[in-house]
Amino acid sequence: MKKKTTVPLIVFLVGICLLSLFTYNTNVQIQKDRRTIAKLNAVTYGQRIENDIENGIEITDTLKQVLINGNGQIINFSKIAENLMSYSIQSVQLAPNGVVTDIYPEDGNEAGKIDLLKDSKRGEISNYSKDHDITIIQGPIKLKQGGSGLVVRNPIYLEDENGQEYFWGFTIVILRVPEIFEDSTNALSKFKYYYRLSREASVLDKKYVEVDANCDKMIRPATYNLTVGKEKWKLEIMPRAGWSNSKTLYFIFFGGLSLVLLLTEIIRVLFLLDERRVELKELAHKDGLTKLYNQYGFDELAEKMIKKDPEAYYVAALLDVDDFKLINDMYGHAYGDKALISLAENMQNFFPSSALLGRNGGDEFCILLSNRTDEEAKEALIQFTKTPKTFTYKDQIHLFYISLGYAQYPMDASNRSQLMRCADAALYEVKLHGKNGCMAYQEGFQSGIRKQLGFVLNDVSENLPGAFMIYRADKEDDEIFYANKEFLDMSGYENLDELFKNTNKSFRNLIREDQQKAVEENIWNQIESGSKNDYIHYQLRKQDGTYIPVLDQGRIVESVRFGKVFYVLFMDWQAMQSHYSEKFNAKDV
Repeated sequence: MKKKTTVPLIVFLVGICLLSLFTYNTNVQIQKDRRTIAKLNAVTYGQRIENDIENGIEITDTLKQVLINGNGQIINFSKIAENLMSYSIQSVQLAPNGVVTDIYPEDGNEAGKIDLLKDSKRGEISNYSKDHDITIIQGPIKLKQGGSGLVVRNPIYLEDENGQEYFWGFTIVILRVPEIFEDSTNALSKFKYYYRLSREASVLDKKYVEVDANCDKMIRPATYNLTVGKEKWKLEIMPRAGWSNSKTLYFIFFGGLSLVLLLTEIIRVLFLLDERRVELKELAHKDGLTKLYNQYGFDELAEKMIKKDPEAYYVAALLDVDDFKLINDMYGHAYGDKALISLAENMQNFFPSSALLGRNGGDEFCILLSNRTDEEAKEALIQFTKTPKTFTYKDQIHLFYISLGYAQYPMDASNRSQLMRCADAALYEVKLHGKNGCMAYQEGFQSGIRKQLGFVLNDVSENLPGAFMIYRADKEDDEIFYANKEFLDMSGYENLDELFKNTNKSFRNLIREDQQKAVEENIWNQIESGSKNDYIHYQLRKQDGTYIPVLDQGRIVESVRFGKVFYVLFMDWQAMQSHYSEKFNAKDV
């Protein structure tokens, strides 16, 4: 049992460990591959975004070059700006001396005409751009036209007639976000990536601010750092499905789990089949009720024991339950089985573990004691025979007894089968001498007749030419123990259980109510006057409530098991009158 449970469990646990390790390694490899691909995509599209933003910034460089060439003058700004405009450009502006004066397109952008150097929100960074001559980017900012934008300011320095540089102002372009780099972000979304593009707030503030994203949270993203002008940007991406391939891992794990369970079940079934083979082999040798060896198993092992050591002494015994059929009839076969089980347990508890114990069938049991002579075994066998055996019926303990015959090898027999026949003959002699005895085989005992005798005794009550009953001889408790089929037919009952239920197992309830007291007094007067037999005529109550006149002939006897009991024969009074009218002059009761 331990092996049957432990080995499949070990196989299952080892299988789960290997499967978990394989799944883990597969997951690590999948994540590694996905991260490598994500890193390549981050680099590819990060560079594209970098180029897209640089292209937007170049608009300010173009305007700057026009102003330098025009010595601070620009002719037909609107026309030039119109040519520079694109889908991703919100507006193009000029800010001489830091004051925005020209905006294209002007409609909707009039509020942008401010002094950048003095503005509370734009002054500090604009002055920094002016003082250090670097292009700066601000944003993203909310656009009044809707959406977001990045503001690029490119400072311009010109030379005066003395060759001295002076600050002219800014060329400005407002880039729409995410339109300026939407080709790249759309591609990332198409390839099922989450992304987040962020930048340093400014050259004065190194804290990163989000420019564009299509998710709220990133988990260990692949990152590409890009540089736009003097500013640091970064692009972070991760697969929407996560770094692990859940479907693949589920398939691997549950597929592997199915294989592990299948392997575990196969191993368990193999153990069960082996156990079943052992059980079947045991069933072929064991009695299902008592768990002792059956006749086949007992004979096989007894044969092997004697052949293994033919010079040793052996004592074989046969025993059966006295009046076993009466137990079955009175209490039912279930309690007869309990008596047999109790007897088997008594045998196992009484005899040594080396004794071979078996049940030949019915109520017949067999014993083989090794390394014992009949004289050495005699006292134990007698003690076992005389000790009352018990079983419980309705919380009451009931006694039963056995008869036992035994023989010795090699004194009485030269082989096993002959030894068992001698023990059988000894048991027959016990039965002939009154049961509940123990007897050794003696030369001249006849074998092979006991079963025939048992057959006659078992059938005698059923084949009596008359109705027959046994009940307790007690004035206060007249419990019915047994009634034969002839009585059941006479009184109209289907079986004993119906009789017991209808009469509450009381003999008194079979007598017509107005006759009960007189009949019982008559019976006991006859018995107490010294007679063993009583004769009484009364009306017997049948199952359907009608009555039949009967002649009751009873005998009181002393039973070892039940104390004083009445054995009663019933004769149909009317039938007797019909057949023997010339001898009976009866009158109705």
